[in-house]
Amino acid sequence: MKLIGRKIYKGKVTGEALVTNDSISFYGGVDPENGVVVEKGHELEGTSINDKILVFPSGKGSTVGSYVIYQMKKTGKGPKALVLNDCEAIVAVGVIISEIPCVDQIDVSKIETGMQLTVDGDNATVELE
Repeated sequence: MKLIGRKIYKGKVTGEALVTNDSISFYGGVDPENGVVVEKGHELEGTSINDKILVFPSGKGSTVGSYVIYQMKKTGKGPKALVLNDCEAIVAVGVIISEIPCVDQIDVSKIETGMQLTVDGDNATVELE
C-alpha cells in the first residue's frame, strides 16, 4: 500500500516503523545522546528511536526541539525518517537542518510498529511493505 502525503524533506529510506499515538516533544522528551524517549508517561517512554522510521501524529514543545533532532543526527542516534499526520514548524526545521527524510499529511493509523516502510520524501510517499 502506498500513502501519499506532503514533502517536508527529501530523501528515500527503508526501515522499521516505530509508531506512537502520542505527540513528541524532542526537547526534554527525547535524550539526544542515545535517542531514547524519556518523557514520563509517553507511550514510547524508554524506547529508542535510533535507526527507526518514527511515525507519530505531531510534534510539540520548545523550538529547541529542532536542535535536538539535529544533535541526534550528528551523534548517529536519530531516526532514519519521520512520518506524521501534521508536521509543525519545530519538527520541519529539525528535519531540514538534519537532512532527515520526512513526509506529513499521512494517515498514521494505517501504520503499525514493526512494519517495513519506504519513505520517499522526493515524491511525498510512504510505502507499506
